Amino acid sequence: MKRHVFTGLCCLLFAAASLAQSYPFNDPKLPFEQRADDLIGRLTLEEKAALMCDQSQAIPRLGIRPFNWWSEALHGYANNDNVTVFPEPIGMAASFNEALVFDIFDATSTEARAKYHQWINAGNLNKRFLSLSVWTPNVNIFRDPRWGRGQETYGEDPYLTARMGVQVVKGLQGPSDAPYRKLLACAKHFAVHSGPEWSRH
Repeated sequence: MKRHVFTGLCCLLFAAASLAQSYPFNDPKLPFEQRADDLIGRLTLEEKAALMCDQSQAIPRLGIRPFNWWSEALHGYANNDNVTVFPEPIGMAASFNEALVFDIFDATSTEARAKYHQWINAGNLNKRFLSLSVWTPNVNIFRDPRWGRGQETYGEDPYLTARMGVQVVKGLQGPSDAPYRKLLACAKHFAVHSGPEWSRH
């Protein structure tokens, strides 16, 4: 639960960063912990619960815009026209080239941010697959060839999967010392989703 709340707060701070600096949680010069504490203290219980949905509604009294959490970027910015489609992750893993994987996801995040702004400027808010938060990378281990989503993974080797996953996150989010994240990477799947066995769900 703490992990979900922390991720949610990161995204909220990210979404609110472009608003007027009227609250401490909007001030990028303050430490993240101080900003998160300020925001949590201002939200009602109902607002906190509402922000846990994939299509979070606006909280006008705090200047928080609606935000959609549901997008993907497994091998390019998913379900958007005119973006680059890269090989599936299993193919990237076969390259054993961490620098190449970083470059792919750096390009993906640049395209995703451009598409996001294009759609927002056209008045499209809070729609699925139109987000700066992406459910990527898929760091499940490909344990069984019967699993129909194995191509979304970096294979059966935990070490290679970890190395590739790190580069994906770095490429998607941008430099750690940047004033904002290019995208918010959400590694998946946290539990019970890495094989065809009936008992895993």
